[in-house]
Amino acid sequence: MSSSSQASLLDVESQPGRPPVLHVESPGDAASWAAGQREALRSLVAERGAVLVRGLGLREADQVGAVFQQLAGGPLMGEREAFAVREAYRDGVYSSTAWPPNQPMCMHHELSYALTFPGMMMFACLTAPASGGVTGVSDASAVLEALPAAMVERFEREGWLLTRSYNDEIGASWAEAFGTGDRGAVEEYCRANAIDFAWQSDGALRTRQRRSAVVRHPATGVRCWFNQIAFLNEWTLAPEVREYLVDVYGEDGLPFNTRYGNGDPVGEDVVATLNEVYEAHTAREPWQPGDLMLVDNIRTAHSREPYDGPREILVGLADPVPLSGCSPTVEVRAL
Repeated sequence: MSSSSQASLLDVESQPGRPPVLHVESPGDAASWAAGQREALRSLVAERGAVLVRGLGLREADQVGAVFQQLAGGPLMGEREAFAVREAYRDGVYSSTAWPPNQPMCMHHELSYALTFPGMMMFACLTAPASGGVTGVSDASAVLEALPAAMVERFEREGWLLTRSYNDEIGASWAEAFGTGDRGAVEEYCRANAIDFAWQSDGALRTRQRRSAVVRHPATGVRCWFNQIAFLNEWTLAPEVREYLVDVYGEDGLPFNTRYGNGDPVGEDVVATLNEVYEAHTAREPWQPGDLMLVDNIRTAHSREPYDGPREILVGLADPVPLSGCSPTVEVRAL
C-alpha cells in the first residue's frame, strides 16, 4: 500500500451500529482520486465488508460513472433478471431500484438468484432524502451464526426457490428483466441459467429457479447467508399490498415469492425471524450528498429504508462472481 493510501485510511471512523466511514478532503478530480486509492479502498472493503466514503463531492452521473469505472478496474456489469425497473444513466450505471418510498426494501444480496452476481456493489448519493432512505448493511456471516440452527440446516440442505410471474403492471416486465422482447432469446437464457419457464395464455411469463441459500466467500471461504428469501417473500409485503396482489393475481401469480427448495411455502414466522436477525445486525448511516458507499455483495447484505422527499442514489455492479465458485450447497439445475 502506498503512503498516500495509508494516509487516507487513517481517517476511517468506526462506531457500533454504523458502517465504517472514511472522511476525505474534496480531491477535485474524484475519478483520479479513486484510481489512486483503488487498492486501498478494495482492501478496506475486503476487511470490513463495506465502507462509506464522505467528502468526494459527487454531483452528477458522468462523474459517478468515471469513479465507478476506476474502482471496478474493468467493465461494469449489466443487470439481467431485475425484479423492478431501473433507469440506465450510462453503461453499467443505474438508478436505484424503483420501489415505493413508503415501503422498505429488506436486507438482500444483489442478484443472489442469478448464476453470476456482482462481488461488489457501489452506491453514490446525488440527492439525499429529507428523512430516512438509509442504505443499511448487515454482515452475512454474523447473520448466519445468529439464525436458528434448524432453519439454516433446512435451507442449506434444500436451498431456496424463487418464483416469479412477469406482467406489464407490477415490477419489471419480462422484456425489461431480460433485456429483450424476443421470446426465443428469453427461453435460451432461461435454459442456460437453470430457470424453469412457462408462458401464460395472456403473454405473461412465469419462472422458477432453485439456488443455494448459504455460500462460501470465494476469497476467504467464510460461510455467508446469501439469498433474497426474506425480501422477495410475500410476507415481507405490507399486508394491504399482499392482500391486493393475491386478490388480483392469485397465490401462484404473485410478481415474486420465495419457497423452500423443495417447493414448500416459507411461513410468516420464518420471514419474521429472518428480518429480526437482520435488524439486530444492521449498521446504518444517513446519506449525505456526494457520499460513496462500497459493499462486498457476498459478505454484506444491504437494504433501503422508507424515506420522504427526493432521493437519487446511483448504483454500479462490479466484479462478477459465478455461483459455482462459492461452494453452493445444492445442485443448480432445471427443476
